[in-house]
Formats: sequence, C-alpha cells, structure tokens
Amino acid sequence: MQKSKLFAGLALVASLAACGDNPTEQALYGGSAGLLGSLVLDGNPVVGAAAGAAGNILYCKVQGTCN
Repeated sequence: MQKSKLFAGLALVASLAACGDNPTEQALYGGSAGLLGSLVLDGNPVVGAAAGAAGNILYCKVQGTCN
C-alpha cells in the first residue's frame, strides 16, 4: 500500500512540476506540486510545499531552459 502511494505521489509531482516565466511562478508551481505530493503521501504539507518550491526553482536554474 505504501509503494502505491509513493508512485501516485511521484506521478502527481512529475505531472505538475513546470517552469514558470519568473521565480515567483516557479515557486508557486513547485510549491503546489510539493503540497499535493505531501498530502498524497501523508506527509507534512508545509515541508512539502517548501521543498517543492525550492526544488522547482533550483531545477529551473540548473536546467537553463526556463526564463
């Protein structure tokens, strides 16, 4: 059961993660994905949102394909 929740959460986060046009949009997209992923996995939603926001901003900066 726990593995199915993990895969559902990862699929949800992967489908929602996207780069925005600026760092604010990137934080909102990543934070939303992290929040929803943590709710699916019964985690802390605040930590999930913060990790998602930071992760998406970092991804966009490293990837170099986002604005």
